[in-house]
Amino acid sequence: MIIVAVTDLAQAGAVPLSDDGRPGRAAGRALRRAAPALLAYAGTRLLGLVVLAIWGAFADKSPHQLLSARWDSLWYTRVAEEGYGYTLHLPDGAIHSNLAFFPLLPALERVISAIAPLGAADAGLLVSSVTSLFAAWGIFAIGDLLYGRRVGVTLAVLWGVLPVGIVQSMAYSESLFTALAAWGVYAALTRRWVWAGLCAALAGLTRPVGAAVVAAVWVAAAVELLPGGRWRHAWRQDRSLLAGVVLAPLGWLGYVVWVALRTGSVTGYFDVQNGWGNGFDGGLAFAGFIGGLVIEPPFVGGLGLLLGVGALIWLAVRCVRQRQPLPLLAYGGAVLVLALAAKGYFGSKPRLLIPAFPLLLPIAVALARLRPVRAALVLGSVGIASAAYGAFWLHGSGPP
Repeated sequence: MIIVAVTDLAQAGAVPLSDDGRPGRAAGRALRRAAPALLAYAGTRLLGLVVLAIWGAFADKSPHQLLSARWDSLWYTRVAEEGYGYTLHLPDGAIHSNLAFFPLLPALERVISAIAPLGAADAGLLVSSVTSLFAAWGIFAIGDLLYGRRVGVTLAVLWGVLPVGIVQSMAYSESLFTALAAWGVYAALTRRWVWAGLCAALAGLTRPVGAAVVAAVWVAAAVELLPGGRWRHAWRQDRSLLAGVVLAPLGWLGYVVWVALRTGSVTGYFDVQNGWGNGFDGGLAFAGFIGGLVIEPPFVGGLGLLLGVGALIWLAVRCVRQRQPLPLLAYGGAVLVLALAAKGYFGSKPRLLIPAFPLLLPIAVALARLRPVRAALVLGSVGIASAAYGAFWLHGSGPP
């Protein structure tokens, strides 16, 4: 799928096809064009792992365990090894069922561990390592398509140096999801409807926020149908667009329906999430959490969260003023709303925002206008800070 998507990248104009029009050569040219972004991104991830290893040596903790055998990674591994059906009853009455975890990552872990000398946890690390590169590639492709190669490179690196970017190297589903989301949005922007729908469907099998990719595909299709769109009423195009629109929600909807059948309740999946203390309340719980921190000394935590939320809203407004394409705005806005307006463990919110790469575009455009040396210094400094924070984070509360 990714190879076809890369070929479509070339055919869409971001990279010219070779003289003989061979898809393999087109994919090679696309890869060479993205190479600076991928190398720089890989450097940020390598730096984060090196700092984590050094920190672990002093703290006498295993970086491998922190990356693959704690928090959600343990739940994914259990699903891969034993399937669904495990439920944990906590003393406070909470009920944690592994049905809360979408199936694509544990399915890949299961397949890889069956054909390679790797356990499920290490297979999860492999999936994250590979798909994080494809995610960076897809993010580069979108930045390159909209604003040019330099912005694309900067955007990919910015995604890598997020404060909680270390999650991209964990046996979590963020890297896999972001890869599918980025290429799905790219396919929607370039009117590759079937591939857009397929990526959206797979994203919907990866995380609940897969609904944001569905929104991007549907908005792109709606724009195509509006007066002034490029719709030509050709039979082949009719079928392609319709196929993409129909395919897009099947992953998310299919899993939710399967959980409903498994639990015997139409609201089965949402009941499972409630057992974890998760759900959608419009942000009331999060606002109350921030308010509690603001009114209690030393006030720093609450003020910091207020500034953080304000910065996110400011970036979202900048994205609109930047006139980003509607499918990209729909995707980024949906990820932001779903992250901020959900209840649950609030320490997870930075991790939940990792797929919201469109919010980084205004910063990428601004940095790309600087001289290369200055931009490199800024990104390098942020990368070092991100690596240090990631090591500190994983040795402390970490991503639940």
